[in-house]
Amino acid sequence: MDALKAIVSRRSIRKYTAEAVGDPCVRKVIEAGMYAPSAGNQQPWHFIVIRNKQTLLTIPQYHPHAQMLKEAGVAVLVCGDLSLEKHKGYWVQDCSAAVENMLLAAHAQGISAVWLGIYPREDRVAGLRKLLGIPEQVVPFALVPLGYAAEKKEAEDRFKKERVHEEKW
Repeated sequence: MDALKAIVSRRSIRKYTAEAVGDPCVRKVIEAGMYAPSAGNQQPWHFIVIRNKQTLLTIPQYHPHAQMLKEAGVAVLVCGDLSLEKHKGYWVQDCSAAVENMLLAAHAQGISAVWLGIYPREDRVAGLRKLLGIPEQVVPFALVPLGYAAEKKEAEDRFKKERVHEEKW
């Protein structure tokens, strides 16, 4: 899929069919995340692949907008490892770039996904850290459920000329 077409046509999908997403597809999604740019090439990320149904069903206790995990067969948690930082504080931007790459890679493979924010909500961070045994220096950042769409969302024009400023505000 052409990169610009992927960017324009990707949508956040929250309803999935029962069809399983295979390991090769999940690997490609994570690989794309690892190709994201990062400050000083610090690559401060870790990825937790979650397939255990009980774990997926428990996550909504910590994240109220994660109900789609009841249908998703797999989710990937993107975490920032503070011990890998070369440039303090930039892990958030680095992990954000990784998540966007993952969403586009999923879409390019015909897999649907949605970005569920974890950080900076301390209740979500603490809940997922406890549930998944994540070390203290590693911060759960975002969760990306993956599945085959059971809903269709059309592309829409989101360009707003009034939000573009030339040279000055």
